[in-house]
Amino acid sequence: MSVNMPELLIEFFSEEIPARMQARAADDLKRLVTEKLAANGLTFASAEAHSTPRRLALVIDGLPERTADVREEKKGPRVGSPEQAVAGFLKSAGLTSLDQCEQRDTGKGVFYFAVAEKKGRATAEVLAEIIPAVMGDFPWPKSMRWGTGTVRWVRPLHSIIALFGGAVLEGSFDLGGAQGKLAFGNSTRGHRFLSPDAFTVTDFADYKAKLRDAHVVLDRAERKAKIKADAEALAAREGLTLSPDDGLLEEVAGLVEWPVALVGTIDEKFMDVPSEVLITSMRTHQKYFALLDKAGKMAPRFVVVANTVTADAGRAIVAGNERVLRARLSDAKFFWDQDRKTKLEERVSKLGAITFHAKLGTVAEKVTRVQVLAAEIARAIGADADAATRAALLSKADLVTEVVGEFPEVQGIMGRYYALGEGENPAVAEAIAEHYKPLGPSDSCPTAPVSVAVALGDKLDTLVGFFAIDEKPTGSKDPYALRRAALGIIRLILENGLRLNLTQLFKAAHGAYTVGGFAAADGVATDLMAFFADRLKVTLRDQGVRHDLVDAVFALGGEDDLVRLLARVKALQAFVGSEEGANLLAAYKRASNIVRIEEKKDGKAYDQPVDPALLTLVEEKDLYGALSGAGETAKPLLAKEDFTGTMAALARLRGPVDAFFDKVTVNAEQADLRANRLRLLSQIRATLNAVADFSRIEG
Repeated sequence: MSVNMPELLIEFFSEEIPARMQARAADDLKRLVTEKLAANGLTFASAEAHSTPRRLALVIDGLPERTADVREEKKGPRVGSPEQAVAGFLKSAGLTSLDQCEQRDTGKGVFYFAVAEKKGRATAEVLAEIIPAVMGDFPWPKSMRWGTGTVRWVRPLHSIIALFGGAVLEGSFDLGGAQGKLAFGNSTRGHRFLSPDAFTVTDFADYKAKLRDAHVVLDRAERKAKIKADAEALAAREGLTLSPDDGLLEEVAGLVEWPVALVGTIDEKFMDVPSEVLITSMRTHQKYFALLDKAGKMAPRFVVVANTVTADAGRAIVAGNERVLRARLSDAKFFWDQDRKTKLEERVSKLGAITFHAKLGTVAEKVTRVQVLAAEIARAIGADADAATRAALLSKADLVTEVVGEFPEVQGIMGRYYALGEGENPAVAEAIAEHYKPLGPSDSCPTAPVSVAVALGDKLDTLVGFFAIDEKPTGSKDPYALRRAALGIIRLILENGLRLNLTQLFKAAHGAYTVGGFAAADGVATDLMAFFADRLKVTLRDQGVRHDLVDAVFALGGEDDLVRLLARVKALQAFVGSEEGANLLAAYKRASNIVRIEEKKDGKAYDQPVDPALLTLVEEKDLYGALSGAGETAKPLLAKEDFTGTMAALARLRGPVDAFFDKVTVNAEQADLRANRLRLLSQIRATLNAVADFSRIEG
């Protein structure tokens, strides 16, 4: 570190920060401080933020000793301007007389200029102002007051390190009330139990090293890596593997400063409970990692991550956690055993007591509608309609079971277990488990026909219902997860290659509702198709497909078969990416612009048929013939959905179009020739627009 480019070290040391808030808080600290540095004209080389359960830290390297001198100029009125204009300028510039201004000839006259030179300040002074301001602005999701203080922080704050170039900044943070000010310092504390004594630090390297000596791993990524590696090593020692759980790993890294992984045992009597329930109970309530055997099944072992080292190598900690787990899993086993005494079908009537939405009826009514839709979709895709109807009937029944009441995360999954236990068709059981899927871009997409039919029916019913009562997503708000439902439908259709008419399905879903106050079916279908166009752009963008090409195909209207639409879009993308396509697109835009300008000037359209008798030049005759030929060739290819062949037919227009623009004067002196040539250009537009609206394509 160079002498004239010191380092800033900040640490806010407090009681335990909730794990879910730590990573975001570290990002917020870095953002707020660096924004205020920039606002004060301070540059830096690097900024690095850290979080542990009891501290937020930030190190910024390469700051200057002082802010730069600044010369500010403000242009005023012309010399000789009215007194009122001069007085307003002086006031805005903070000056009292024109003697404090310069007069300059700008080439457009002599003007007054106010020049102010601001000397730079010591960076330490600026930092002493920035840190309390950042703390006051800190956007904690939840915060608290403590003691007699009036200021809010996530948890009671104990100390603040504020070092610049190794020296403590002169400043403090006012806690308010009788608590007074918490002065900046150079001391902190290590692990709450293993190294509770205070120690001082001189810079970031010293701070990080001393924290490690005091049983604190500062770097969150390092803590995560250690937890994962130690847990995997313990699993391997047992002949097992660690069940992947990135979310839990993230959370546990926010619960410990000195991670110590330990392995515990699950009583065999609990192992007949579905593994999803066991894992959910362990991760949700106890933050335990599950272990798997060689077959990929859950093993009667778990990993708990302690935040301390004990003299007995963690035996007491493991025993205590095993005791707590037994109590938790006893409840889960009791619920599991009780639930199996009542059949799923007997539970369906209880869904009438659960409101789906105040304007859309109960979950029982939703189930009735989804049965109708699932059967219709099943018939369209060649699935077993009776199985789809049965699966739809039972799909929500596990919502009124004890296990799902305790662990909502396993809804659907439990329905499959209960259905299989009752001897239901395996396809029905699988559809119950999968009908919520896919829940997001990383979730698996159902492929079994019955599962696909029920999953589509459930999502279509939801989308149509909420659009019909005008509860559409707005901006970033989407309380009913309608964007996710639409993306799920798109994935189900495209990944399974389903040839479905979405508009018909929207109307069928609309017709299944019996409640009043709905928007008309046609309007809902139109709104939903526009909504799906936007969602499709999101999906295809991830596949490298341009959004304007999706727009170009949707703009044709009447295209609601997503498989066909995608094939058309991909063929269009390949076409405009080729040399012929790119040139033809440029020619299309040139032709369209000419026609548009001339139509506006003449006050009439030129979309009438071309008169072959008025074609005088070889180039315009060739273009007319090529356009007619391309249109005739494309028509049967489009009907056969051979979009690549259609584009190839259009590509043959490039030569005649280029020759036309090279040799033919569109705005001929003879009015009839001019009008006919404008109609020819209009035919270029019409021929290409049969495939897609080329005006929507960028480039």
